Amino acid sequence: MRIVTATAVALALAGPATPTATAQQPTTDGIWRMDGYGTVLSIRNGTFQEYQTTAVSCLKGDSAQRTGPGTYTTPDGVVLTVRAQEDRDHVFLRADASVGSRNLRRIPALPDACARPTAEEPRTTFDVFWQTFEENYPFFASKGIDWHKVRDQYRPQVHNGTTRDELYAVFSEMVEPLRDAHVAVQDGNRVFSQVRPGTVVPTGELDTKVKKFIAERDLKDARNLQDFAQGRITYADLPGGQGYLRISGFGGYAGDETSYAAQLAELDRALDTVLGQERTQRLKSLIIDLRINGGGSDALGIHIAQRLTDTPYLAYSKRARNDPADPTRHTRPQPVYITPAQGPRHTGPVAVLTGGSTFSAGETFTQALMDRPGKTVRIGQPTQGVFSDVMPRKLPNGMSAWLPNEEFLTRSGRTFDGTGIPPHLTEPVFTKEEFDKKRDSAFDRAVNVLRNYSGTTS
Repeated sequence: MRIVTATAVALALAGPATPTATAQQPTTDGIWRMDGYGTVLSIRNGTFQEYQTTAVSCLKGDSAQRTGPGTYTTPDGVVLTVRAQEDRDHVFLRADASVGSRNLRRIPALPDACARPTAEEPRTTFDVFWQTFEENYPFFASKGIDWHKVRDQYRPQVHNGTTRDELYAVFSEMVEPLRDAHVAVQDGNRVFSQVRPGTVVPTGELDTKVKKFIAERDLKDARNLQDFAQGRITYADLPGGQGYLRISGFGGYAGDETSYAAQLAELDRALDTVLGQERTQRLKSLIIDLRINGGGSDALGIHIAQRLTDTPYLAYSKRARNDPADPTRHTRPQPVYITPAQGPRHTGPVAVLTGGSTFSAGETFTQALMDRPGKTVRIGQPTQGVFSDVMPRKLPNGMSAWLPNEEFLTRSGRTFDGTGIPPHLTEPVFTKEEFDKKRDSAFDRAVNVLRNYSGTTS
């Protein structure tokens, strides 16, 4: 699950520790409102304070210090880069593990609500919870949910005597019908979340089971079977000049080291081996298996896609909901392009295996390959249907809500939130029957399609 916290975003704005502004270096000190994302930031002398805002609340978030010239590091290791414009009233920022940037505009002062404490009692917490979704969640209409009716149903159940357990249960019931894996209610160590019906969360236990099944069944005749990146990437040479690349997530590649730079270094070590010059000269086609993939960094997915083309192309465009009162209004879509990487690349046919346990960054990577020049075919089942970064929001009583507020658009402006990206060729994916009969229909279909590929699938 990709979580770029508002704190991480705020860190990008601290700016160089320059005592006074110049024409060449506008100051980033001041008060800033982010387009979309419900965030206001106070920047003072290299220290900033985040405020998470709605029409009914302003909750103080995390504070942080500048960690380098033009770069800022969050407590969880995310590095952000600030880019000030000549216009002193606008700033752009970018997180290293994400794609796209965020626009901030100067405002004269903090909202009035930021100057007074927010009550922690249950009904106020309810109102902040409801309003957070009301102002930021983009998919109520597509999911057929009347969020105002939800408020009318549940708010009368909340009063000063409502216990924490009861409030947690109310919030969980409110969001359960969304069936959105990027929506969650958190209270300490307990988290409530739901996935799309008929799909399964890609847990570590499931990943281990599937990996063993594939090794014994699909890769029994393979050569050069290797694990990389803490076992999250597997490669094997299949008979007939085919390659098999399994990716179970876009992160966790470097053990306890959580920085994006460490993840990227491990990924490059794997790709330099998998797609080295000697192998790419004889590699005819490649199976990329994303069927159990818990997501992670979109930027790592873009990095892999750069190894799979000789021609630049549009991966997708990204936009965020940008009007608290109108869910149809968004920030301007930001295009994200695939540019060919330096060094050896595989540009031949690719089969991408997907299923309902293909989550988040696994889906944005799948989307990034949809318009890949050359022969690319998707086989299996639709992906989970969650693409946005996750926006964590604090609640007055110490609970948290997680929700998406972004859309990833294809070249034609289509999104796949909720439904997931469909395959070109449908096959069962890790069903009980497949396991019981030791079948892997999607893998077998990919081997045969690539062996006999004579057309182009777009």
